[in-house]
Amino acid sequence: MKLIINIPAYNEESIIGETIVNIKKSFTDNFYQKEEGIIITEKIIQVIDDGSTDKTAAVSKENGADIIISYYPNRRLAYSFKRAVENSLALGADLMVNIDADGQFNPQDIPTLLKPILNNQADMVIANRFGKHKATNIPLLRKVLNQTASYLIGFFLGHKTNDLTCGFRAHNRETLLRFNLTNIHFTYTQETIIDAIGKNLKLQWVSVPVTYFDDRKAKITKSIFKFINNSSKIIIKAIRDVRPLKFFGWPGLFLFSIGIVGFIIFAFNYFQNFKISPFLHYIIFSSIALLLGIQLIIFALIADMIKSNRQLTEEFMYQWKKDKYNKK
Repeated sequence: MKLIINIPAYNEESIIGETIVNIKKSFTDNFYQKEEGIIITEKIIQVIDDGSTDKTAAVSKENGADIIISYYPNRRLAYSFKRAVENSLALGADLMVNIDADGQFNPQDIPTLLKPILNNQADMVIANRFGKHKATNIPLLRKVLNQTASYLIGFFLGHKTNDLTCGFRAHNRETLLRFNLTNIHFTYTQETIIDAIGKNLKLQWVSVPVTYFDDRKAKITKSIFKFINNSSKIIIKAIRDVRPLKFFGWPGLFLFSIGIVGFIIFAFNYFQNFKISPFLHYIIFSSIALLLGIQLIIFALIADMIKSNRQLTEEFMYQWKKDKYNKK
């Protein structure tokens, strides 16, 4: 089996060399010598240099990175991940682990992510920063936002989610083939989880320790408000595509029900004195709610039909990619 450790990097010359060295050291773990990982016969370190203006690529090469993909200008994390997936498939990877370049995740935890996949318990394993091992020094606001979003999305999709934005994760080949990465302008973390749930892939979260450095600077966005705005757009679009009946249907049924209740209240009052004018506002409000509800229900049915067509297209893309990246 072939394992690719992918490192997305943007201006990480000061730390990426140490990260690569630590990954290489982790390959001496018993997991690769005597345990489940013994079937991994080829281990490759891949760096996606996302338009760095420093010596990230040169430092990566000096410290033993096997593959370095560089491009200009900086295109953000989602595009970087898309390139990583495509190149990993082209190289015939059976497994791809994504780990941050800044060294805040310990490469010794890579086997923890790989074990459920090798034991056929999961297709995709995501590190959980809020489980048994609590992330140290994580900004409180980011922690609260992440956990709130995880709960809401898990509730809406009917699948428990523990950590939506962690980039330390492992994928099997099937997952990489199933991904259709349409968002290439911000981050991939939330969208890929929602997409994987929608495609009934087996997801698992495992708790790993992580320490946020005091001088850590966000590379995805400088503003928490921009992060919320961009993430919200990605999440809403992804849920709309994965669960269209719920996305449009639940609000539609709610408004439809309010409209019906309003008409019942109007009828109850009207038949007591047969006067319309005192209760006209019930008719107006109920009519608007009923029409909006019906419209959203129609949207739900149309969106569900579009989803069926999209699933056929994605199945075609999956088969096409299997042929394109057929392992020799």
